[in-house]
This record gives sequence, structure tokens and C-alpha cells, in this order.
Amino acid sequence: MLKEKIIYKDQLPVNVVTADIDEYPIHFHDDMEVVYILEGSVIMRNGYYTYTLKQGDIYIINDREMHSFEKTGERNMVMMLQLDLAYFSRYYDNLKNNFFVTDMEDDSDESLEVLRTIMARIMMEVLQKGYGYEHKVIESTHNLIACLMSDFQYFVMEDGKFKNESRNKGNKILAGRLNRITDYMYDNYSRKLTLSEIADREHLSIYYLSHIIKEATGLSFQDLLSYIRVEESEKLLLGTNKKIGAIAEETGFSAVRYYIKHFEHWFGVHPLEYRKKNIGKIISREIEAKYTRSSPTQIEDAIRKQVKGVYADYADKLKVKPVIIDVDIYDDYAEIENGSPVISEVMDRSVNSILAEPYRQLMNLEENVICSGENYVVTTRCKYPGALDSLSILVYNFDENAGKSLRKIVSEEDLLRIIKNYDDEIEFLIRCTGLSGKFRILRYRLERENLMRKVENALEPERVMNPRESFISRLSSEAAVSSGCYTSSDALSLRTTFKGIGAELILIDKK
Repeated sequence: MLKEKIIYKDQLPVNVVTADIDEYPIHFHDDMEVVYILEGSVIMRNGYYTYTLKQGDIYIINDREMHSFEKTGERNMVMMLQLDLAYFSRYYDNLKNNFFVTDMEDDSDESLEVLRTIMARIMMEVLQKGYGYEHKVIESTHNLIACLMSDFQYFVMEDGKFKNESRNKGNKILAGRLNRITDYMYDNYSRKLTLSEIADREHLSIYYLSHIIKEATGLSFQDLLSYIRVEESEKLLLGTNKKIGAIAEETGFSAVRYYIKHFEHWFGVHPLEYRKKNIGKIISREIEAKYTRSSPTQIEDAIRKQVKGVYADYADKLKVKPVIIDVDIYDDYAEIENGSPVISEVMDRSVNSILAEPYRQLMNLEENVICSGENYVVTTRCKYPGALDSLSILVYNFDENAGKSLRKIVSEEDLLRIIKNYDDEIEFLIRCTGLSGKFRILRYRLERENLMRKVENALEPERVMNPRESFISRLSSEAAVSSGCYTSSDALSLRTTFKGIGAELILIDKK
């Protein structure tokens, strides 16, 4: 039983195990795993290659990759963060079969430090389980994926192992093309697959496609295809009793001798010798992982030694359905919207003036509108051309039907009725590409209860209240304000959710 089923708990699409590993037998799973060494060192085997991971190292185990762990001569603490790809693939195309590689030999890589900070933040939120911690964990995981896609999906083969390649960082066209090519090769490796077939799909010449693959990965097309076939054969070799002839045929090799040749090239031994050597090291009902879970105190101490500033408080509720707002600084900043924001059709109506207070506050800044929609608007104070070092993002939790009603109502009583009766929950994910550096993030949040009290106070301005009632009324109508900092290498993701009509204004400024 090579395949390990990951159990996700507490309605979270991530699972975290932090432990002192003695031995974790060979296995794979359908989801991605990010391994972070908090203390000591551990020996990790991934496919044909064996690594010794040391404190501070981060390694990405892509979906369906065979791997195992065993201890060295020192105590270790390993954080294993597993991501439910069925959930996160809703937000990111081609996340499955994507290939991420970190460079553990470059300790000065700022992107690795960003990954460490995000991993530490996720771990601390899981430990503390404060109110709304699920929101923070999911938002941080979005930031983790954004960082991976920005900085770690470029790789090259050197000395028999894949290494992160920064030369092509930021080349989204190349990254997208490589993802499509490798995705197609993984889906079709078991049959005869030619360079010409893929060139036709990509509308490229065979020569140019061959050059792209060689330049990007360090491997020729045939070598890359053979690598994929050999890698997939390992599951059949250790997970079944099939003969190597059947395995060779099933993984696309035209003859057993070619399979043996390529297997020995990557793994250094004959397939049957490899099976004999490792058949007793597979995770199964009889052979289980041996590890001791680390205590919360141990984990906190380890994180505090490595990463600073991992605490942040959020009080948002869990998502139901996503509204994704993509802001690509490289493109959208150059295309300032000259007309009124789409959301102004609701906010400019006098009957909605209380609801529109955050909108008016933003518009009074007289910033340039980058993009807008039915329930959001994004602006900046910066002038194009020039550096963009601030963003203002305003989101409102109401859907298209509620928006139609807000365009028709004639009284504040109608507004109060809509606010009381609208009970839907919306998740907003704002993905900003092109922001690099350290940013201060200020959140101004107006919940449904705040809006209801504001409208009720407007409808009963002459109601006599004692000082305590007046004080409570004023407090309950005020928005919640929170602030924090985030360091981004190129991409920044922000997430917020509401239940019932509400608004959040998010101000992002470079420090």
C-alpha cells in the first residue's frame, strides 16, 4: 500500500504534522506536501535521489512523488504541511502536476525566507486555534502557493538532480508553457509520445520546442520523457507484483531493455534489485510511520528561533463561495479606468449613503481606479508611469441580486430590511502580482451588525437614551480596524469573508 490517504480536519484544506521522525516508509499521496526542517536534520528520499535536509531547509514534494524519511544521528523536528489540491485547484489552473523546486544551497534567497515566514505563521495559527484561525491558515496557504508559483516553478537538471533556476523567474509565458508540456507528458507517458505532437499543440516548431525544453530543464525531450516513465514505474515496481516486462510496457517503453537502461541511469541499480532492496520499506498495514509528535511548546520555541513576527490576529469567518480579484501590477497599473467604478451605481444613491460610507471615504482620497466590479473597487494613489507602492481595496459582501435591489430601494427602511434579510456568505480572494518588499496592511471592517445599528440610529435620531445606551450604540456602530505587515517577493494574497452585508477597506502601503 504505497498510497497514503491524507485526512483533512476542522474543515481545513490543509493538514499539518510536526514531529521528531524516526522512520517514515516509502509512500506517495495525491496532494502536495511542503517539508520544513525546524530543528536538526533528516534524510529524505524522493524518487531516485537522496537528500540530507538540515535546519531551515524547505523541500516541496509534488503530488504523486514517491518519498520517505529517516532520522540521522541527531534529534529532528520536521513540519509537514499537506495541501488539498482538490480545494486549491479551484483557484489556480494546472496546480496539479505543477513542479516546484527549492534551492537549499542558497541560504540568502529572500524567497526562501518568505516561505519560512509563511510556514511559521500557518503553524502558529494551527497551534493557537484562535477565533477565526481557519481564515488565517487558508489565507497564508494562498500566499504560500503564490510564492511558489512566482519563484519556485523554474528548474533545471544539474548533477542528476533538479535545482531551482532563477534565471527565468518572472517569465510567466515560459512557466505556463512548461506546465502545459509536462502536464501533457505526465498524462500521456504510457503511450508513444512524440516531440512533433507536443509542438503541434503548442504551435511551435520542433526545433524551437526542443530548445525550450533543453534550456528550461537541462534535459532533452526524450530524456525528460524517460525520466517521467521511470519515475512512474517506481509505483508499479514497489506497489505491485507485476513483472518488469509488464511494467515497461505499461509505462510506455518499447522494450524491456530500454526500461532497464533508463532505470539504471536514474536509480543506479537494476529494477529487480531495487524492488528486492526496498520492498520491505513500503508504508502498509504492517509497516507504519514511526515518529513522535512535537509538543506545542517545542514547536513554538523552534519557530521563534528561526522566524520573527509570526503572530497576527484575524476575526473573519470561514468561506463559502469565492470571488477572485486578480490585480496584475504590470498590466492593470498601466490601464487606469477613466469612467466611474461599476460599484458606483449602488453607492452613489443617497438612500444607500450609510452603506456607502467606506466607499465615499475611499473616493475622497481621489485615487486612480485600477479595476472595479459589482461589489469591489481597487485604487492607487500612485501615478503611472512610476513605482506602485500603495493599493486601496474595497469589497462589499452582496451578490448580483442584492445589488439589483439596492439600485431600486427608495427609503432607509428598505435598506434596513435588505441588510437584515441578506444572510449569504461570500469569500473574497485578492491576488496582487508585482508587489515586492515589506508592506503595512490596514483593514477597516464594517460588519452587518455595524450597518444595522447605523441605519437604526438614523431612523430614530430623536430617541432618548441614557449615557450607557448611547455609549453602547456608538461602539456597536463603529467599524473594526486592524493592522499588520507582510513581506512579499512578488505576489501578495489577501482573503476576507462576510456573512451578511458588510464591507472591508484594505489599505496596502510599502514601508
